Amino acid sequence: MTIKASPPPSEITEIEDDGAEEASPACVLVFNASDPSGAGGLTADITTIASVGGHPIAVVTGAYARDTAEIFDHFGFDDEAVAEQARAVLEDLPVQAIKVGFVGSPENISTIAEITTDYDEVPVIAYMPNLSWWRDELIDEYLDAFRELLLPQTSVLVGNHSTLWRWLLPDWNGERNPTARDIARAASEMGVPYTLVTGIPLPEQFVENVLASPQTVLGSGKFELFDATFAGAGDTLSAALTALVAAGNDLGEATSEALSYLDRCLDAGFRPGMGHIVPDRMFWAQPEDDEPGADEDEETPIDEAQALEGFVMPPHDTKH
Repeated sequence: MTIKASPPPSEITEIEDDGAEEASPACVLVFNASDPSGAGGLTADITTIASVGGHPIAVVTGAYARDTAEIFDHFGFDDEAVAEQARAVLEDLPVQAIKVGFVGSPENISTIAEITTDYDEVPVIAYMPNLSWWRDELIDEYLDAFRELLLPQTSVLVGNHSTLWRWLLPDWNGERNPTARDIARAASEMGVPYTLVTGIPLPEQFVENVLASPQTVLGSGKFELFDATFAGAGDTLSAALTALVAAGNDLGEATSEALSYLDRCLDAGFRPGMGHIVPDRMFWAQPEDDEPGADEDEETPIDEAQALEGFVMPPHDTKH
């Protein structure tokens, strides 16, 4: 299977027409659930987008009952409430990119898919989190709806290697684990041109994050695995990527910067409660007198600038 060629950068920047050209910072529309613990969800999205210089436009699709250790339940909003929120801001604000996180129901997925179809010149970054806390029948319905309705509208799919593997390649029985390209090929069957696969295990306590298309690996970053369990890392990465794309960076630059930003957030992570560590999305605002010179010792992605330069973000209508 092949994908259509990416349009040149001039076509990508055309989304910033009329009032959008004067908008500063870039407006980023986010669909996600409220997370009262501050670990993930809309709290993570809003803080991350603001931290990297964007203006978050947050549409609440529901709310978690959770703490920093686990998710106990989720309460979904009616799809009409989601649509009313989104339509109101879209008629007023010039949105440069859209992120879709966990939206709670097939009905909300359908509503968001209709909205993204109406704004098909705006890139869509879709993040699929781990849903193992949810009931099996609800997971199946949600994943089926996401695959059929929203993936055809998606410019970049973001998710952990194990999560995407089990969702997109459930019948995989190869002797080796699927690669990022294998997962990208599966996503491309529903029209997704690019997939960012995170957390691919490597030897010696390293993980790799890979941006891939069905044809090739477009770039990768190798990071040292933190000896800790984090909550909200995936929302942080996908929100940063969306905001950086909205600001006019091409996909390669945005991916490199988003991965580096996440690495810094995790390195500065903190434990606000009795559960997991939360990424410090405002690490740059903290005092710098605790560990002088620590920046020089940080693990950074290998060859990220060379590997990820020059890939532009296609509007998702190129796949229809």
